[in-house]
Amino acid sequence: MTLLDISKLVEAGENERLEFKTSFNIETIETLVAFANTYGGKVVIGINHKNEIVGVNTNEESVQNWINEIKGKTAPPLIPSAEIIPFKEKSIVVLSIQEYPIKPVSVRGKYFKRVVNSNHLMDINEVVNVHLQSFNTSWDYHANNQFNIEAVSLEKVQKSIDVINRSGGFITDDPLTFLIKNDLVRDNKLTNAAYLMFTEKETVLTTIELGRFQTETIIKDSSRTKSDILTQIEEVLGFIKKHINKEIIITGQARNQPKWQYPLEAIREIVTNMIVHRDYRSSSDSIVKIYGHKIEFYNPGRLPSTISVEDLLSNNYKSTPRNKLIADFCKSLGLIEKYGSGIQRIMESFKNAHLPAPEFRNISEGFMVTVFSGDKLGDKLGDKLGDKLGDNQEKILQFIEKDAYISLSQLSKSIGISQTAVENNIKKLKDLGILKRIGPAKGGYWEMMRKNS
Repeated sequence: MTLLDISKLVEAGENERLEFKTSFNIETIETLVAFANTYGGKVVIGINHKNEIVGVNTNEESVQNWINEIKGKTAPPLIPSAEIIPFKEKSIVVLSIQEYPIKPVSVRGKYFKRVVNSNHLMDINEVVNVHLQSFNTSWDYHANNQFNIEAVSLEKVQKSIDVINRSGGFITDDPLTFLIKNDLVRDNKLTNAAYLMFTEKETVLTTIELGRFQTETIIKDSSRTKSDILTQIEEVLGFIKKHINKEIIITGQARNQPKWQYPLEAIREIVTNMIVHRDYRSSSDSIVKIYGHKIEFYNPGRLPSTISVEDLLSNNYKSTPRNKLIADFCKSLGLIEKYGSGIQRIMESFKNAHLPAPEFRNISEGFMVTVFSGDKLGDKLGDKLGDKLGDNQEKILQFIEKDAYISLSQLSKSIGISQTAVENNIKKLKDLGILKRIGPAKGGYWEMMRKNS
């Protein structure tokens, strides 16, 4: 390099691959370690805090001593390349390091990563993830000595095989052979992925807390699932559908058209991603909170440090599944799109439904997605529905949902109560704003908005 090259670097300023130092010190080594753990980079020594070229007193022997110090204080040992550029009676020293193939690298037992133009200390989860990624693997891929084959349900495995075959697959293996061929069992040991997807019994490792909230502190209904993660997708969706509103659209066709408070395909995508990409090493649980006008999905495990929320929304990122084996298997089942287009589909679904865009954010040690229904209508209906409805009122709504043209006498016979009782219950439903009559008694029909029970 020449002084002109150095001047151009100084003019461009520090970034994720470049840092300036006045002199060589322990912070220089920390920066080299951060570069090695990220994308590689250069440390230019002889630049002051004002980004002025001032040079440093040094020679080839002292630079070699620096390299030896770097090598001795890092693990695995780093040996940067060094270039000395004369500057007046001093020198500019450029220390360069490539991204290290086996990560993470430490300095005195500490691990650093490079974020924009500064170094950040890595936490234990990041250290583990970076190490696994350097071997192109993930936590769910590893065999777990705590579990044996008897811990999983081969019947559940067979159901997954059947799903794949119905989608065009041609699998003739028995469930155990299938697990072995798909790296879900190795050396007669279950991988973490196999246990999570096919566990025979409930496990605290997969706990998801579910709640329907009237306010931030008042819980109207709650549930908890600790099933295998494939079963959990439908369990969580079932709880959500139970507590969101559904409008019955009269189309004149044989079957009426339901319109949900939220686009269900987008909700399914969010739930599936939450379960598939959860950090199952965390002691925290996944949490779904349903309010009248919004739903919050919290999941242990933040976005990778290389992906920002802005990257996520602009689709400017490379998909890096936290649980590679689970993600790959769920793609085979048709549950997810492995290549990172799910967020765009979610955004498009809410846009087409004329609803506010979902909110995505890192929070605490996890990630939260919040979806909105656009107004407070859900809160009003939430107060009207649920515990306040009697059994006969629920039955009336169920029959009307199936047939909007059903008569009072037909309701009376179907439910087993008098027609007067039917009329009294319908009056209450009308007063609550849940049900109304469109047209005359003869030839008209019922219109309602209610939660799916």
